[in-house]
Amino acid sequence: MNPLLQRLNELEAPLCAAWNQRGHSRWLKRPFQLVSRLGDGVIWYLTMALLPLSFGQGGLVASAHMLAVGLASLVLYKTLKHSTHRTRPCHFAGNIQNLMPALDEFSFPSGHTLHATAFTIVIAWHFPALGGLFGAFAVLVALSRLVLGLHYPSDVIAGAILGILLAGCSIAII
Repeated sequence: MNPLLQRLNELEAPLCAAWNQRGHSRWLKRPFQLVSRLGDGVIWYLTMALLPLSFGQGGLVASAHMLAVGLASLVLYKTLKHSTHRTRPCHFAGNIQNLMPALDEFSFPSGHTLHATAFTIVIAWHFPALGGLFGAFAVLVALSRLVLGLHYPSDVIAGAILGILLAGCSIAII
C-alpha cells in the first residue's frame, strides 16, 4: 500500500471506529443500511424514471442530465478506486466492522457519496424545490458509509467534492 495512504488510514482509523461504534445499535444500524442500499442506485433510478412522468419534458431533460453525470461519476470513481487501492477501514482496523457488505473492494473515493452529491445538485438545479429533500438524503448516504464501517472520512469528503465538481461542470456545459 502507498505509504501516504497507510499513514492516512492510521490517522483516520480512530474516527472510523468512533462512527462505526454508533452503528452497532439496532436503531441506527438498520436505517443506515436502508439508506445505503437505496444509495446503491435504487433511489436514483427511480428518480430518473419518475421525473419525466412528474415534470414532462423538463423531467426528461433532468433525467438525461442525471444519466450523463452518473456515467461520468462511475468512470471517475472506478478509475480512482483501482488506481489508489485504498483498503476499507473494516479491513484495515480490527475494531471496525463492516455492518453491510461493500459493493467493491476499495475505499477511495466513496462512490455512494459522489453520486448522491452530484445527483442532488443536478436535481436541485432543474427543480430547486426538490433540493432540500435530496440534500438531506445525500447527507444520510454520506453518513451511512462512515457508520457502516465502509469508508474513511476523507473518502466521503473526496466523494462529495468530486460530486460537486462533476455536477458543477455539467451545469456549466449546459
